Amino acid sequence: MNVLRLVKKAKRGNKEALLQLIMDQRDDYYRLAYTYMGNQHDAMDAIEEMIVRLYENIHQLQKDTSFYSWSKTILVNSCRTLLRKRNKVVLMDELDHALVKEQHNDGNPFLQREQQIDIYQILSTLNEQQAEAIKLKYLRDLDYQSIAEITNVSVGTVKSRIFQGMKKLQSQFGGFQND
Repeated sequence: MNVLRLVKKAKRGNKEALLQLIMDQRDDYYRLAYTYMGNQHDAMDAIEEMIVRLYENIHQLQKDTSFYSWSKTILVNSCRTLLRKRNKVVLMDELDHALVKEQHNDGNPFLQREQQIDIYQILSTLNEQQAEAIKLKYLRDLDYQSIAEITNVSVGTVKSRIFQGMKKLQSQFGGFQND
């Protein structure tokens, strides 16, 4: 069934249609929540919070074609709310094992863990907005427009945060070489 039809049904109160929309993008939701929360349990809590908010507020969706960007914005806001409630500031506690394995496929688990720590340490030197934008762009491979919609800022602001963050990293760490 197409997305627009499911959105219309969900707006009329059809729980199964809303569930189908969520399930169609469950992996994307999980990866996004994990990026913010840093662990599986907290990521699932954020997704549960998003589902409740979607169910309660689906009638407020203005453009049916924007369901997924709207729902991802709600997920990001749920993550931020949970982080504030738990009095955490998490830039990145850990990268999921699959991401590290994808990027560094040399099979050495010690090196993979070392690279995780390096990435965490590097990103922790940035302000929260810069680290967030860089994680979404380079670790989750989202385009500028998607990042702007998720973080509720303009595309120009996203580009500026990434540029300023990368500039700061370059000055702190002496630049990056592509080997």
